[in-house]
Amino acid sequence: MVRKPVVSTISNGGYLQGNVHRRLPSLGGREPPGQEKVVLKKKITLLRGISIIIGTIIGAGIFISPKGVLQNTGSVGLSLVVWTVCGVLSLFGALSYAELGTSIKKSGGHYTYILEVFGPLPAFVRVWVELLIIRPAATAVISLAFGRYILEPFFIQCEIPELAIKLITAVGITVVMVLNSMSVSWSARIQIFLTFCKLTAILIIIVPGVIQLIKGQTQHFKDAFSGRNESIMGLPLAFYYGMYAYAGWFYLNFVTEEVENPEKTIPLAICISMAIVTTGYVLTNVAYFTTISAEELLLSKAVAVTFSERLLGNFSLAVPIFVALSCFGSMNGGVFAVSRLFYVASREGHLPEILSMIHIRKHTPLPAVIVLHPLTMIMLFSGDLYSLLNFLSFARWLFIGLAVAGLIYLRYKRPDMHRPFKVPIFIPALFSFTCLFVVALSLYSDPFSTGIGFIITLTGVPAYYLFIIWDKKPKWFRRMSDRITRTLQIILEVVPEEDCHK
Repeated sequence: MVRKPVVSTISNGGYLQGNVHRRLPSLGGREPPGQEKVVLKKKITLLRGISIIIGTIIGAGIFISPKGVLQNTGSVGLSLVVWTVCGVLSLFGALSYAELGTSIKKSGGHYTYILEVFGPLPAFVRVWVELLIIRPAATAVISLAFGRYILEPFFIQCEIPELAIKLITAVGITVVMVLNSMSVSWSARIQIFLTFCKLTAILIIIVPGVIQLIKGQTQHFKDAFSGRNESIMGLPLAFYYGMYAYAGWFYLNFVTEEVENPEKTIPLAICISMAIVTTGYVLTNVAYFTTISAEELLLSKAVAVTFSERLLGNFSLAVPIFVALSCFGSMNGGVFAVSRLFYVASREGHLPEILSMIHIRKHTPLPAVIVLHPLTMIMLFSGDLYSLLNFLSFARWLFIGLAVAGLIYLRYKRPDMHRPFKVPIFIPALFSFTCLFVVALSLYSDPFSTGIGFIITLTGVPAYYLFIIWDKKPKWFRRMSDRITRTLQIILEVVPEEDCHK
């Protein structure tokens, strides 16, 4: 099912794909005369780009449990400093990606940049782990938060049944997949709406917090930098939690080819989004501490709910709904962006070619979207998702760090490369060092989980040689692969990004 590319070297920004089925197979053998161009259209405007970034960064974490940072800093003041610094570091990473996205105008994000700089093997390993484990598990986790909080108002007096959570979660996942399969425009419009819901939820917390400050509720900020643990040993882990909360700034680069005027839109969308998110995160944490002490925050399972119950009365029932909508927005943005990663990887010959095909009328990468559905459902009804994500969390920062390090490499290897947007060299240097430091820290602090994740990631190496390099596959395997691809083309009504039939 996975084809080997005709050319295995990089030339002017392309790891070239092999032969594909150019047209939708005709069941009757006749070919209609009319033809039209089937491509992924440029429908991502500045507002939609901002909504993709904000919508995927802001999930459930800032509303539910920001205690990871506080737990590892030991003081209110230091935790606020960490939130701010993590926002700045994330901005540095985002600015580095803005340069990469405006220099290499191809979708795919980390995968594309690693492919361009380091070659096909590490790029394949990246997409292998993303498709099989990381993205399905991450989608299932945020979807479970959606299911739990959408049901919260209906189970005020009792515990929510786990089966009910998983069933409503399955419905939410299916709706997201259908939405992204049907229309790019509608998916983007709903993402804009959900982004405004997220920002409204944050304002619901920030505004009462500011009012509390005006009233003089500053007792929890006294001796802000003293706490139960003044050791700096916990700081690296605090930064890990903080950086995880900001993760998502890179998703616009996954859809570069669909962005209108990417040379201006990508840098603007990134800068505006990161300014909004960083300000919102810091002020939200400040608001929490106007009403909740550090000790109470560490004991709370959902700090936003605790905060709203104390200050908002009956209106606090709306907070779980906003949290659920926030989770739904993260689901939608993640699926929208990552499906383009799979689409590009297939186009480059690293995934089954059916995933590089587009619906002939809806102009969406339908196969690349729906491939996530069964994998996510398996994760949803399987074991401990959080442990699985812990196993592989280091992989995300390793490959992001490599991608940004690739920017530095390109500065010296290809100095004449057209760069419409260029950042000072210390920005990618500092960010890539931070990412690699986080990876090294995970190896030191949790060698068991990180070791398992490392082994899972390394399974991509034999898979690469088996599916991509080995070109002497049996004839029956090739015939079966072609037959499955043609059958799926007919069922799904998809074709490669070519001139094809109406």
